Amino acid sequence: MNGPLPQPQLLGSLHTPGFAHYSVAWSPFHTTRIAVASAANFGLVGNGRLHLVSLAGQNAPVPPPPPPGTGVVPPRGLNLDKQYETQDGLYDVAWSEIHENQLVTASGDGSIRLWDVMLNDHPIRAWQEHTKEVFSVDWSNLKKDTFASSSWDGTVKLWRPDAPRSILTLQAHHSCVYQALFSPHQPELLATCSTDGTMKIFDLRAPSYAASNPSNPANATNAFTHPLTSAALTVPASGTEVLSVDWNKYRPMTLATSGVDKIVRIWDCRMVKAGQSDQVGGICESQLLGHEYAVRKVQWSPHRADVLATASYDMTCRVWTTTPAPGRPQLLHIHDPHTEFVVGVAWSLYDEGVLASCGWDGRLHVFRP
Repeated sequence: MNGPLPQPQLLGSLHTPGFAHYSVAWSPFHTTRIAVASAANFGLVGNGRLHLVSLAGQNAPVPPPPPPGTGVVPPRGLNLDKQYETQDGLYDVAWSEIHENQLVTASGDGSIRLWDVMLNDHPIRAWQEHTKEVFSVDWSNLKKDTFASSSWDGTVKLWRPDAPRSILTLQAHHSCVYQALFSPHQPELLATCSTDGTMKIFDLRAPSYAASNPSNPANATNAFTHPLTSAALTVPASGTEVLSVDWNKYRPMTLATSGVDKIVRIWDCRMVKAGQSDQVGGICESQLLGHEYAVRKVQWSPHRADVLATASYDMTCRVWTTTPAPGRPQLLHIHDPHTEFVVGVAWSLYDEGVLASCGWDGRLHVFRP
């Protein structure tokens, strides 16, 4: 018998009626600032909303866990600081790594918008290149002037906030690309996952990404109209859709995937060879079993190499370890107050062990497992 799992400590909760949450992100600059991307009518039709939230005041630290036997510290509220309306649902949000008040959103109408939280009502820039819904955005924490987007149109695009159009287009998959994420270890590596059941790693240093005739730029291949397609490594990750991928923050070529088959898989991709393309491989180190429905999001802890969190359509957020003590389970915690699909989960970058989760019930929870 392993005994019951400990109950998480709820630090704050916020309800936004009429808007289903799709994604949550902590600011890399402000310890308690959170952004939530949401959509009316569960994202099927209608407008969207970007919520800016803070936990118990902008500079208030998260309290430590209560000492054993003293009871639970009363939860503190989440403040809704500002919100922005959009004409279509928002599916993802990412904070800028170079400007503390800016962030980008991914929209159902194929657009990407750059916002400044010091301004009201309107974005400061918008791009419209994707031909279908944009489902993810990710800002590189190494190449801090660059962010990526992925779309149901099968492409991944790279952008700079001051550029009028994308700087690179990858025809990453032939079907929906649910997520594209920069490596936190090597600025030129990008991981993607797709409806086609694969995870791919693209190396932007590979020859296939260079201009075909660099000595004569006028005759060089234009990646805007001729997207690049060659992945360094393709991992057959699942027989069904792969909905999420994340890089381990401490082990450079270790990634996690999750998807419709309810399984979280940990992958060792160290076999990828620099400068080569179209390799197929990936060693599945372990599988995390327990979710009852599709696992919509997976994210490694920024503070521990063996801990990750997941969000699932089974209405739970779960925390796992890949290195359990002998006789102990991989599952560490279950957070189950949500009453609809849980689709977003994010670790606080500053307060170790603090998580935010969001779901189609329009509720944002911040808790310490």
